Amino acid sequence: MSEESTSGPVRAILGPTASGKSALALDLVARLRARGVAAEIVAVDAFTIYRGMDIATAKPSPDVQRQVPHHLVDVLGPSEEISVVRFRELARTAIAEVHERGAVALLVGGSGLYWRAVVDGLRFPPTDPAVRASIEERAAEDADALHAELVRADPAAAGIIPARNVRRVVRALEVIELTGETFSSFDDAWRRYESIYPDLDVAYLEPPTEVLRPAIDARAAAMVEAGLLDEARELAAGPRSRTAAAAIGYAEADAVNAGTLPVERLAPSIADRTWRYARRQRSWFRADPRCMPARNPDEVLASWG
Repeated sequence: MSEESTSGPVRAILGPTASGKSALALDLVARLRARGVAAEIVAVDAFTIYRGMDIATAKPSPDVQRQVPHHLVDVLGPSEEISVVRFRELARTAIAEVHERGAVALLVGGSGLYWRAVVDGLRFPPTDPAVRASIEERAAEDADALHAELVRADPAAAGIIPARNVRRVVRALEVIELTGETFSSFDDAWRRYESIYPDLDVAYLEPPTEVLRPAIDARAAAMVEAGLLDEARELAAGPRSRTAAAAIGYAEADAVNAGTLPVERLAPSIADRTWRYARRQRSWFRADPRCMPARNPDEVLASWG
C-alpha cells in the first residue's frame, strides 16, 4: 500500500474553531450512508491526535467514534512530537486505507498548514541544528552581510525576505546549504494549490464574527464546566512535548492550577486565545481558492456526487 495513493474520493470540511465542522461531518456521513455510501473521518487537527487531551481539543466522544470511524485521533502520547511531515505521512496512509475499503475519506479540521501538507504536493526542506547554529553565528556578526549572501545565492528569496527578518534569512541559507537548491524553489507549490487527489471537494465553513465569537465563548465555558482543570492536572503529571504543550486551554488551566490565574479568568482567557487563532485560521483558508463558503448539507452532497 502506498501512502501517496490518489485513488478514491476525498472530501473535506474545513473552517475555524467552533464553526460547526464536526456536526456537519456527522450529518453528511449519515446522509451518505442513507445513499449507500460509506465514509470515514480523517481528523486534520494538530491536537486531537494526542491521547488524554480530550476536553480542550473538543475531541469527538468515544460514542461518536464508535458510530463513525475516525482516524488520527488518540494516536500519540502527550510526550511525543508531531511534525508536519509526520502528520502528512499518517494522514495519507489513513486516506489510502479508507480508499482500500471502498469508502469516502472525509477530512475534517481547522489546521490550514496540515490541510495543505496532506492534500497538496508541497515540499518541506530539511533542517539541521548545527548548520543553523553556524549561520546564526554569522548573522550575529553582520546581519546585512548575511542578507547580501542570500542576494547572491537566491535573488528571488532575498527580494521577499528583508534583511531585518534574520530568522528567515538564516532559514533560507540553511536550506541552500543542506539541499543545494534555492529556498525560493520550495515556494512554488505553495502558490499553486494543486492537490495530489484529483477527486477532491471542499465544504468551507466561516460563520460571521457575530456568530463565531459567541460560539467560541460558549465552547470555552463548556470546557471548564466539563472538567478541564482536572484533565490539565493529569497531563501535568507527565511530560508533554513542545507540540502537545501548544494546545490552547492547557496552559491557561495550568496557570489556574498553579494559582497564577484566577479561576474566573480561565474561560475568558481560553476564548480570547482561541479567537486570535480562529482569525489566523480564516486567513489561511481564505487564501485557498478551493475554500468557497459552504452551502447547506443537501447542496454539499449534490456537489460531491
